[in-house]
This record gives sequence, C-alpha cells and structure tokens, in this order.
Amino acid sequence: MKGARRLAGAAAVLAVLAIPPWLLATLTRAHLPGWPTSAQLRDWLTDPLTPATLTTGLIAVAWLLWLGMAYTVTVTAARRLRAGARWVRHLPLPTPWQAAATSIAGAAALTTAHTPSTQPPNPPTPVTADELQHPSATPQTERGGVVVPGGWLPDDTAHHIAAAAALVWLRRRRAHQPGQPATDATQLTPLPTTVTAVQAAIADQPPPPAATTTGAMQAPLPPAGIRLAGDGADHAARGLLITRLLTALRDPTDTIPVIVTSNVLTRLLPSVAETAATIPGLHVIDTLDGAAALLPASSTSATVDSGIPSLVLTADPATAAPPNLPGARLVTFDAGAPLPTWRVDRHGHTVDHQTGQSRPRMCVLDGTAATDLLAVLAQPTTAAPTTAAPDTAASEPVRPINRAQATIPRQATRVPPPTPRQPSEAAEAAVQLRVLGRPALLIESKAVTIRRSAALQILVFLAVHPDGATTTQLVHALWPGLPAHTVTGRLYTTLSDLRSTIRATSADQVVVHTEDRYHLDPRTDVDLWRLQAAAHHSTTTDAPGSWQPVIDAYTGDLAAGHTWPWIDPPREATRRLVLDAHTTAAAAQTDPHERLRLLQAAIRIDPYNQQLHQLAADQLNAVGDSAAAADLLHTHRQRLRLAGILDQPMITAR
Repeated sequence: MKGARRLAGAAAVLAVLAIPPWLLATLTRAHLPGWPTSAQLRDWLTDPLTPATLTTGLIAVAWLLWLGMAYTVTVTAARRLRAGARWVRHLPLPTPWQAAATSIAGAAALTTAHTPSTQPPNPPTPVTADELQHPSATPQTERGGVVVPGGWLPDDTAHHIAAAAALVWLRRRRAHQPGQPATDATQLTPLPTTVTAVQAAIADQPPPPAATTTGAMQAPLPPAGIRLAGDGADHAARGLLITRLLTALRDPTDTIPVIVTSNVLTRLLPSVAETAATIPGLHVIDTLDGAAALLPASSTSATVDSGIPSLVLTADPATAAPPNLPGARLVTFDAGAPLPTWRVDRHGHTVDHQTGQSRPRMCVLDGTAATDLLAVLAQPTTAAPTTAAPDTAASEPVRPINRAQATIPRQATRVPPPTPRQPSEAAEAAVQLRVLGRPALLIESKAVTIRRSAALQILVFLAVHPDGATTTQLVHALWPGLPAHTVTGRLYTTLSDLRSTIRATSADQVVVHTEDRYHLDPRTDVDLWRLQAAAHHSTTTDAPGSWQPVIDAYTGDLAAGHTWPWIDPPREATRRLVLDAHTTAAAAQTDPHERLRLLQAAIRIDPYNQQLHQLAADQLNAVGDSAAAADLLHTHRQRLRLAGILDQPMITAR
C-alpha cells in the first residue's frame, strides 16, 4: 500500500513536469514562430499594447511559472536523495558471520513448530495516572526493597530509616527552648538527601508487620561469619553496619550491636571515624583481640536469646569460630580467613563462592549513602536544656524572641516575594490557600478538589517559599533521589492539570511562572503568610497582647497529615514561631492562671518539648498544685519513653 502511494506520487510529479511544457509548446507554436525581428521590436516599442504583444506576454509568464515549479520540485528531490544517500552510507552492514547466523536463525524459525500456550495472559497491573504517563518517574522502589542514590535497602530497613528520621525531629522538638535565641543553627537543617529519598520511596507503603521490624541483619549469616569478596564487598559491609545499628534505636538493652576495627572503619567510612562516639551501639577497637572484652561472657545473654547477634567487622586475619567471641557474627575482608566466602556485586546480589548457590540479597550502600544514613542514627552532642534556679524560675521573664526567628527559611531569588496579606484583607481574596492544618484550596469560599497529590504538594511548597522555586528545586523537593530530567515532564503534567482544575472554577491564576521561577499569585490569601505578617508586626512593637494575633492565626501544623520529605524543616520552624509567641505572651502576663493557660496551650501544640513542661510545672508549683506538676512531668517522661527519645538527663519537679 505504501509503495503504491509512492508510485502514484512519482507519476503525479512527472505529469506536472511534462504536461505543461508540452501544452505550451503545442498551443503557442502559431503565436511564437521564432525570435522577434528588429522591425517587430520597433513596432512593439511604438505600440506595445496590441493583442499580439499581450498574448506573447501571457505565454512568457506561463513559461516562467512552469520553470519555477520545476526548480522547486528538482531541489526538493535532490535534497531527499542526498539524505537517503547519507543514511545508506551510515547503515551498518552485517559481517559474514552475522549474515550466516541470521540465515540459520531464520531457517530455524521457519522450520520450528509453534505450540500455542494454553495459559491465560497475566492480568494487567493497575497503575496510577502519573505512572502511566511517566513510567520513569518511579524507579525508587523494587520488589522487596528501595533503590536510593548509591545503594539498595530492604523494605524493613527503609522503614527503620524513616522511623529514625522521625526520631531526629522529635529530639529537636524536645531540645528547643521557646522564647530563647537560637544557639544551634543545625536544629532546622534538612536531613541528608539519601534519607529524604528513602522517605519519599516508602511514603505510600504500609509499614511492615511488627513481627518483622526487629532491625536484625537482613542476610542470615552463618554462625561463625563470612568473608566478603567481589565488587560490592565494601558496599555490603556498610549495609550490614547500618542495618545492625538500627537495633540500638529500637532495643535499648542491645548495647553491643556492632564492633568494628579502626582500619575497617577508615576503609568504609573515613568521614565518620572522628564522630563514631556519637553513634549508639558502634564500638571501635584497634585489633580483633579487643572484641572479647566487649562481648558477653556467655551465649545466654539477652542479645543472643533475642536472635540478634552482634556484628564484628574486621580486615585482620581471623579464625573460623573464635571461642572468645560468643554470640557474634564475624565479617572480614581477609582473603586467608577460613570462613565461607560470599561474593557480592554492587546491587547486593550474593553468591556463595564455595557452593555456587545464591544467597539473600544484601543491603548495599556506597560511602555517601552510608554517611547520610548514619546522620540520623547519631545522638545529639548538645546537653539537655538547663533549668533556672528554683527561686527565679517562676519570676524571671523569658527573653524576647529574636526577629530572625519569626521567619521561615527561604531561598535566594531574583523575584521579589509577595507581601503577605494582613488579617483584615483575608475576606477580600477570591482565592484562599490553607496550609496550616489540612491543606485546602478555596475559590469563592468553595473547596477545590485537587486530583493529584503532587499538585497539592506544589501549592504547599510555594506557600512555604513565597519568593518562588525553579523547576529543578520543585523536582528535587517532590521526587528526591531521582534525576531531574527523568521527572521534569511529570512536573509539567502536574502543573498543567492543576491549572486546568483551577481554570474550571475561576479565571484567577494561582500558580504563576515569572522568568524561570514558579510562585503563587501575590493576591492569593495564604494563612501562613498572614501568620508571618502577624509575627513580623509583633517583633516590631512592645504593645501588650501583640503576640495574640500570631496565636490566633495558628490553626494546626503545617500540612498536617502529610509526610513529605521536605516538610519537616518549615513545619518545625512554624511550630517554633508559635511556641515562641506563647512563651513570650506568658512571660508578659501578671495573672499566674493566665500564664499557666498559655503554657498549657503551647504544650498541646508540642507535647514533646521539655522546656515547656518545666515552665508549666514551675507555674503549677507557684499556684500551689505540686501534685499536678509532678503528674505533668511524669506524663511527659512516659511520652518520651514511648517515642524512644528518653536518652538524656531528665528534669524533675522543683
């Protein structure tokens, strides 16, 4: 069919090129017997507009039109022929061996009988709209594990990492001292990239059953241990170290999870050697002989009974089953060690070198990924918040909040940020974005249904960054751990769908693209912006009750109910802004009962903060209710124990 169309096209071109000149030559032969003579030229100059000259002019124009058409067709055909010749010149021709193999394969295919399958085809796997349009946007998860930049983690290890990341923010919430100038700039520092990639990968996955969340080593090692070899040996050793250290967070009685010789730690994690003391459960020794003093004296210890043996990492020569290392699994790189050898590739696939049998896939991490994950396992080095003397705790006013604390961290930009609306202007806005509490977009006071979760995330992200964000910044925030070029199309699709949804309800734009940045329309009423405006106004005035508008503007945690990887720093910054407002307002109160009410309201906002509980307990003692003060501190201690962050000296009621 295609060849027939090409033949018909060629015939039409030839007809166009051949028929017009034939007709012109046949029909105009009588009018143009030959070239004009000198007498005919003089007559034409004397009287140019005669019927004969007009006919001759029309014939000349017809020939010129045909010549132009013929030139166009010829140039186009030559260009196509040149392109075809170039393609043929670069066409890889098969070698004689390839031609022979192709002939044999073709003959086999023609002579082999085809047996139809009686099995029905597999049912289609359901996918979301985003996955259907952008299959490359979800490479983070694999069957039974999570892919991160620089490694692979089993599912339960990934969930343990996410839980450890949550503990980091709980510890920061506990250590914050409301109303005091910030002394630790790292308190609002985002977690490392590998951690956020793990959080994003398991955001929509249910946690594993409680019975499997033990934090034990994923690969069942032989009783004596193994020798690691292959391209992924160092990566697998880092994975074993990280996986085993997670037990120290979940089981406080397990105090000897990992013993590592200093030369191996320098080999695997050179940047962690100086801060190893801050990592719970990690013990560094000079030689393998020092491990005997750290391990339990017998195999009846709680660690061995729980089925989670200690891990000993070394590169020194070792024996098969040293009697002085009970209840331990020895992992060495020593080529002469008489231990089973497992060869590991960089993807964690493991093979027993002696038997050739496959072993369970191991967690593998490069140096950067392992260092990132260790950052959430390390304990803070700062001491517990100090308390004031008993005779001044209730009377000493809290220092005023620094104006720098009343802002959310923002990115540098060339686009001026919009001016947050004052509370009195909120009713005039046609478009309202609520990000404190459950996020919602309202147009003319009616909630707009946002179909894509990524679109809602973009709205909240731009509310946190009113000066806007580039395409790369949005991609890295929404899909951490993925190359930006693989998900840029997904971002454009999400923004297009969001604009279509809003356009169906209102003519106003919500997301605006200025230069190379996306930002919210400054006319949008955003509750977070009103909170920031109220806080900025409160820091510039000493009028009584100036912090009350900040307290009233806070209706809940930023994007409550969502666990986006980037949300924790701005969420904590917003929470601290409101806690500072409560404590500053409480310090200005002369009524002890009103002061206690404000402190209790702050505790409801952050029930993990230690300083708030101490201030409230002091106030309860001041009004004569010491029993309530003791009960308040006991409840706080129990909450910290259940959360797994009861790891610093605790305050007591005074």
